[in-house]
Amino acid sequence: MGTEVKSIREGRVNLKDSYALVKEGKFGSTRCTVSPYSHGNRYNHEPLRTRKLLLHSREIKRLYGKSREKGLTLIPLKIYFKKGKVKVEIGVGHGKKLYDKREDMKLKDDRRDMQEL
Repeated sequence: MGTEVKSIREGRVNLKDSYALVKEGKFGSTRCTVSPYSHGNRYNHEPLRTRKLLLHSREIKRLYGKSREKGLTLIPLKIYFKKGKVKVEIGVGHGKKLYDKREDMKLKDDRRDMQEL
């Protein structure tokens, strides 16, 4: 939508918790937050809506196959403009193992203890 593009040009987009998925042969990005445009009034967009991404069918099939593998997720890494169009760079990532999570939790606890002292 137009107000989304204007808001993205202002840099008011957050990809922190977003991910991409293939549903019914169509590719979409979900939980990508694009803040409402400041001058959009009643024509503003929904900030958390699922946005359809345009890809070639062979790209959709390849990414769908990757997303079906155990533990892999499609993640939007970067949003940029090219010839007036909004482009999204997609990466394939996997979640942390249990031992990685334990290590991060230990570091977080140590930092909190040092702050208290």
